Amino acid sequence: MNTVTRPRILVVGAGFAGVECVRRLERRLSPGEAEITLVTPFSYQLYLPLLPQVASGVLTPQSIALSLRRSSKYRTRIIPGGAIGVDLKAKVCVVRTITDQIVNEPYDYIVLAPGSITRTFDIPGLTDHAFGMKTLAEAAYIRDHVIAQLDLADASQDPVERASRLQFVVVGGGYAGTETAACLQRLTHAAVKRYNRLDPGLIKWHLIDIAPKLMPELGEKLGRDAQEVLTRRGIEISLGVSIEKAGPEEVTFTNGRVVPTRTLIWTAGVVASPLIATLGAQTVKGRLAVTAEMCLPDHDGVFALGDSAAVPDLAKGQEGAVCPPTAQHAMRQGRHVAENIIATLRNQPMRPYVHKDLGLVVDLGGADAVSKPLGVELKGLPAQAVARGYHWSALRTGVAKARVATNWALNALAGDDFVRTGFQARKPAKLRDFEYTDAYLTPEQVRERVGEAGGARP
Repeated sequence: MNTVTRPRILVVGAGFAGVECVRRLERRLSPGEAEITLVTPFSYQLYLPLLPQVASGVLTPQSIALSLRRSSKYRTRIIPGGAIGVDLKAKVCVVRTITDQIVNEPYDYIVLAPGSITRTFDIPGLTDHAFGMKTLAEAAYIRDHVIAQLDLADASQDPVERASRLQFVVVGGGYAGTETAACLQRLTHAAVKRYNRLDPGLIKWHLIDIAPKLMPELGEKLGRDAQEVLTRRGIEISLGVSIEKAGPEEVTFTNGRVVPTRTLIWTAGVVASPLIATLGAQTVKGRLAVTAEMCLPDHDGVFALGDSAAVPDLAKGQEGAVCPPTAQHAMRQGRHVAENIIATLRNQPMRPYVHKDLGLVVDLGGADAVSKPLGVELKGLPAQAVARGYHWSALRTGVAKARVATNWALNALAGDDFVRTGFQARKPAKLRDFEYTDAYLTPEQVRERVGEAGGARP
């Protein structure tokens, strides 16, 4: 009796791209057409653009962690771990589970959507003393840490210690850094009213970036409007400046200025996941070079998208243009890759990915925002309505939408109680502790491991 083996589709990463791909595959393929497996450390999709609002306490962590098991069509097998290498020839992905067990996962089709990690530089003390803003755990930890600085400053009798605990430095003038500085400044501004022994004038926020402009993607006018909002709130903005070295109690800027601080938040961009380097394939500025159909050239059944892939941006009509690493592209690329896989399974032609950018939104907290939907420049309440409306509509489940809307309303009406959870209170929780960048294998190690295990299963 002949048995027909279902094609094995392996999706790496549960970000916007990976989850949208899985959801489309589940809806469009019958159970008998393919076996779908997802590799991710957590069984939820994180809505990254709202992380600063988790850090500032406007939203609860659960409200932006969208469960992968809520779908009525859920049938995907989830491997709780991270991909640390791929052997394209043997068609095997090497996975390290959350218990540190290493397993080989064979596939017929693989969708590489591992996302990105925080971009760091060889700056003395950076990974030892800076916080990141890339994961839910980091956002929750930063909130605890910032409130703890107020608690400790209020209890301290030492003016030098108090001054260092009440200064905060954010590096990165892009969306993540600007929104993080804006939201956390509002947190400390509101919280200090509960500390009778603290002088509000001692609380200082610094936002620095090596670029000459704040959020240049927004254009001259909106970038300037955002800068004026932050400056009006008392955030000191330094452009053309970065970090020379970081210590436990002070940070030295590249212009020689030394700022006493216990809080350095690093949001100076992202780079493709280290998984891409294990493939030995061609890259474009660290991102995997793919076709307009998001296929890896010369490798059947390999697709790549999202932050880790240099997907040609055909909508721009410029040779060499690639899609920016934004959520709106990642979501649409995920659905498009799913359709191309389905087309391949059904012997139909694949289609190239084309999407015209819909614009940008930046939520600065409260009634402040700057937005550029479809090229229309907005600021203030209209921009805030567009920003929150876009984020709310982009949330994948009705439960998440209800939670976020309720959190926004409750925070606006009742404010914050500034409670610390004690999350990892006595353990290190800096950049090096969250992204596990040393976990990946070299291409040689991948081939050696897959070879020892006998390659893919039949």
